[in-house]
Amino acid sequence: MDPGATSINGAVVAPPSTLRERVRLALIGLGISVVPLDTAVNIAFPDITGSFGLPIPMIQWVVICYVLTHAGLMLAFGRVGDMWSHGRVFRVGLLWSIAAFLLCAAAPSFGWLLFFRFLQGIGAGLIISCAPALVTSLYPEARRSHALGIFTLMFALGSAIGPLIGGALVARWGWPAVFWFRAPIALTSLLLLRGLPGRVEARSVGRFDIWGALLLAVGLASLLLAINRLPRLAEGNYLGLAMLAAASASLAGFVWWEGRASQPIIQIRLFRSVRFALVNLGSALMYLMTFSVMLIGPYFLVRYTGLTLFQAGFALASGFIAMAAASPVAGALVARLGPEWIAPLGALATGIGLFSVGGWQPDTPTPLMMLSLALQGTGTGFFQVAYMEIVMAASPLAHRGVAGSLSMLTRTIGVVTGAAALTLGFQAIETAALAAGADKTQAFLTAFHGMFRIAGIVAALTGILVAWPSRASKPKR
Repeated sequence: MDPGATSINGAVVAPPSTLRERVRLALIGLGISVVPLDTAVNIAFPDITGSFGLPIPMIQWVVICYVLTHAGLMLAFGRVGDMWSHGRVFRVGLLWSIAAFLLCAAAPSFGWLLFFRFLQGIGAGLIISCAPALVTSLYPEARRSHALGIFTLMFALGSAIGPLIGGALVARWGWPAVFWFRAPIALTSLLLLRGLPGRVEARSVGRFDIWGALLLAVGLASLLLAINRLPRLAEGNYLGLAMLAAASASLAGFVWWEGRASQPIIQIRLFRSVRFALVNLGSALMYLMTFSVMLIGPYFLVRYTGLTLFQAGFALASGFIAMAAASPVAGALVARLGPEWIAPLGALATGIGLFSVGGWQPDTPTPLMMLSLALQGTGTGFFQVAYMEIVMAASPLAHRGVAGSLSMLTRTIGVVTGAAALTLGFQAIETAALAAGADKTQAFLTAFHGMFRIAGIVAALTGILVAWPSRASKPKR
């Protein structure tokens, strides 16, 4: 056996060194990209609402149907991959997604579009639940952090390219194009991808925890929907409270059940470690704060700077581009220095970048704005690679699919929570400024500056949550 090789699911896997192996890694990345490329859908929101004659607030359901679905299913699909092969689950996800993309593009009404977005969420859950484990399976354990850097690079590139491609596609073919253009990408990966780990060892295959999966899916979907609905309590809408109660009951039932299941979806005992729990909380907080760039940033760039839509989109993409460039470097640094050093460093850089965005003015030069976002993106790349390394190292090899899914789930929870919390915070500051006599422009800028400074401080302080070494410094076998 090659000294640089590793055994995954019963198969001997060497690090990607030959041209064939690198092509295989590139094809996996191509398949993964169809998920982060969903950022292209955001640029199509105005065309979707216009085509179906909808009020603007209705567009949120295009996001909710998709996010709730893949968030609720990720851990369960990760467990399926651990049991029956990450490669097979990944391929099924690609095939499912191809059909979902085409159905979304052909949706005859808004209701059908929402249903097809639900189907697309299933495909995304299948793909990203096993993607981190699949990428790391191509590398020996000693180079796991490098593999995680490559995975983060792939994800960041897709996120950066999405808005740029989406704008051009919508201008030429309308909103359906942001869906159908991903079908040939997924098909190429599906048809050409070879050499993925095959059937798992017989001893690792067992009964799937269906009750745990159902409780988890209901709990997470209810929680994310509650977060979205809670801001409407002031309007007398109590759906958020009902969803919160359902989420609490379902998640409590999930924890109780998993502690007794012979083959649980996730090892609850990992969260008995305060350090492990804080690391995952830190990841959710980090993505909550960084979502401010995509939520609030576009309004400033489009309304107050005089930039064109393409220029504003390119400026926003600079953070993802920096994240992509920083991720392989982060993988190397994590391998050399350890994730407990790189994660706080990434959190600090992210915080400084976000705080500097809070100093933007309408006449701030575009290169300086891009520099702020690049610093934030670099820090986020460092943090994510280090965080994923901590989670992977704490998880047994037989549960790498679940570990990778968990790292993606905390990201999703942070983003969805950020959509509600950041909006509430922004509106509160803006309303206070208006009450103090500021005009609309001044009130917006006051809220913009305040929210990004708060986000910067919280992001920097998040590094404290991951500053301690993980108890599980070596992977369990």
